[in-house]
Amino acid sequence: MTRITLCAVALTLMSGCPGRPCPTYPFNDATSALESYRDMRRPARVLRAEARVDRRDPEGRIRGTVLMFIARPDRVRFDAMTQFGPAAVLTSDGDRFALMDLRENRFYEGPTCPANIERLLGLRFSSTEVTRLLLGETPRIEAEERRIRCEGGSYHVELLAEDGRRQELVLEVRDQDLTAPPESQRMRLKRSEVFSADGQTEWRVTYDDYAFIADPDDEAGRGVVLPFRVRFEDPSRDIDTLVRFSRIDLNVEIPAGAFRQETRPGLEVHAVSCD
Repeated sequence: MTRITLCAVALTLMSGCPGRPCPTYPFNDATSALESYRDMRRPARVLRAEARVDRRDPEGRIRGTVLMFIARPDRVRFDAMTQFGPAAVLTSDGDRFALMDLRENRFYEGPTCPANIERLLGLRFSSTEVTRLLLGETPRIEAEERRIRCEGGSYHVELLAEDGRRQELVLEVRDQDLTAPPESQRMRLKRSEVFSADGQTEWRVTYDDYAFIADPDDEAGRGVVLPFRVRFEDPSRDIDTLVRFSRIDLNVEIPAGAFRQETRPGLEVHAVSCD
């Protein structure tokens, strides 16, 4: 090997591999980028899925299979399964919340709110926010200022709130779309993270293993790319929840009564509030 070649190899090792380029025609406005991402996900109206959920919190670790039914904007159903059938079922039609806990023989009912959604999922989000999260979107803080920059082929969007809180979103652009105009660039949300005014992480969601899901209502065969791996972290409460989808069906017919349930004989009924 010649001296020149050795130098070239050394320089390559020192400099590392070059990063992905930014789009030739990038978004220069954060609002436009976020609206474009939202519009590309609108075809995903109903989601039926099966997932393995692995949740760790101060009380221990819970793992199991969860069957999901989600319909925009705020209807959700989660069946936590065992080999003998459901152990718990959470439903919300957007207004009425119900949780049937067959392990404790209790039935909880009340208004839909983050405190009640948290009873099974461990996520203090509204049903609307949970729906967005599992469809590859994210809850967002109220921002008085929005910024955007491109780095490594991804847009980094920063939302700044009046109270000093901050949210970062990373939107990765497909390699095939790096030379496309902004409105045609297909993006994938990779991370959404909210920071307190003093810079501490309040919560973080990361999205991986995206796959194309066809829309059965679209004759042209179009659909939406959805994440098959979603991880939620809440450092202040030491909560870490990993959702790994094994199957996702898009825009299927919703069974009657899927998002409402009534108590069964023998269960203790508890009215719950949003306090």
